[in-house]
Amino acid sequence: MNVLITGYFNDDSKQRVVQSFPHDWQIHIIEPQLIEQFIGDAEVLIPEHIQVNEALLDQAQSLKLVQTGAGYDNVDIEACTKRGIWVSNAAGVNANAVAEHIMALILNHYKNISYLDRFMKHKGDETKLSYTGGELSGLTIGTIGYGAIGSRVGKFAQAFNMKVLAYDNNPSLSSDGVELVDLDILLAHSDIVTINIFLNEETRNLVDRTFLSKMKSNAVLVNTARGPIVCEPDLIEALKNGVIGGACLDVFTEEPLSLDSELRSLDNVTLTPHTAGMPDGMKFHETRYRFFVSNINRVMGNEPPQNNLNQI
Repeated sequence: MNVLITGYFNDDSKQRVVQSFPHDWQIHIIEPQLIEQFIGDAEVLIPEHIQVNEALLDQAQSLKLVQTGAGYDNVDIEACTKRGIWVSNAAGVNANAVAEHIMALILNHYKNISYLDRFMKHKGDETKLSYTGGELSGLTIGTIGYGAIGSRVGKFAQAFNMKVLAYDNNPSLSSDGVELVDLDILLAHSDIVTINIFLNEETRNLVDRTFLSKMKSNAVLVNTARGPIVCEPDLIEALKNGVIGGACLDVFTEEPLSLDSELRSLDNVTLTPHTAGMPDGMKFHETRYRFFVSNINRVMGNEPPQNNLNQI
């Protein structure tokens, strides 16, 4: 089995990823710009930072499966289906990891952990320490999307004695004590707004100037879903002008995040490098790779993969 993985991995991560597959499989981990050199022999493609489109698929003569993480906005599912190529995502596999990361970002923001850590390590004068913090108890958190991740965030938040609002276009969801509301009500009443939806043409740039203006002036936006759901220039403007209180971001319009991005210089922003779903180390999550191996074995055995997004 020839498995091709694209993305940016350090050497330690590459080693951990390769070791998660059977030893007799060929595993190639390459940077995205080298895709054309390897795609012709690949039977399985795990794509990051590339578009799986008609042009690429025309070169993929041996491809049987495109396996993504949670998101699949970079894959032309129709084009894959026409060629008899399965497409599967791993939605829900790392939901707990992402939900924990969301809560960690929120706690960091309200408890000023990053600021206090830097203060202590830089040997600041503790008698002159001044900062604004807060408690989560009594705050309202609104999750846009109440699927595998959003529902876990809701449970975690309830443990902190927070009120939970949720907006989701699936009317049959079980709310478990969470109040399902429309989007405008969620934005108007939430102290924290967390994005837990897929990227598609309906959600692209959902978080724009109008969206942000409907949030509380001290509210915090959390995005661990996909960068293009947020219009970054509008968010930066809102953060600089006090339209909202802050943001916690794990994903960005372009990744890796540019070293020149204004987001890196704003004091009311917490940034992590798209690692919310990777608790075991950079670019690795053991449970996700076990899922990948299981799905590949299903395709090798002429079975449809789990979470398949097309019908062949």
